[in-house]
Amino acid sequence: MLDLFSEEAPWAEPLADGAVILRRRARDQAEQLMALVTEVSAKNPFHHRITPGGHRMSVAMTNCGDFGWSTDSRGYQYSERDSATGHRWPSMPELFRQLATRSAAEAGFADFNPDACLINRYEPGAKLTLHQDKDEQDLKQPIVSVSLGLPAVFQFGGFERGDATQRVLLEHGDIVVWGGPSRLRYHGILPLKPGIHALIGAFRYNLTFRRAFR
Repeated sequence: MLDLFSEEAPWAEPLADGAVILRRRARDQAEQLMALVTEVSAKNPFHHRITPGGHRMSVAMTNCGDFGWSTDSRGYQYSERDSATGHRWPSMPELFRQLATRSAAEAGFADFNPDACLINRYEPGAKLTLHQDKDEQDLKQPIVSVSLGLPAVFQFGGFERGDATQRVLLEHGDIVVWGGPSRLRYHGILPLKPGIHALIGAFRYNLTFRRAFR
């Protein structure tokens, strides 16, 4: 079982120009964050989306905020309503927003105000292939990504899919922020290894905050 109560203090770990890992920043709020994830998913259950190419994603997703990100046969898009249900996305909890804005500011991106939070749930074997976050209107706004639960290997590459990647371990409570010159770098998650986390269980959750529209 993973150690939930490590005494090691939070610290900032540079990743690239405009990108940083804020180690353990969300750890103290993890229980509250997960309770809110449960509330969001009760209103909009986790769902394995189908890519435009017809493939079922191994990661289960839900969203909260003014807009949500999804994929289907029409492509990738942000919308005010879930295309699968026709319902509006649940509101973004204030604790989510506070964590995102504070983390962005610490990374050098002041005045970040997310309007979308994509919540990914990984089970063992689930992965996210290398991709760019480029569906947002204002690419000057950073991405803020919060890891909860099982550790995962994060790939952070260059501006072409075939560029070399860094591989870094993201653990419970770590937050990655990237923007500015690193905003369009390719990134992904390698297949999640089995395990049991003391608080989260056999899963990894990832909260990704974006500014979808200007």
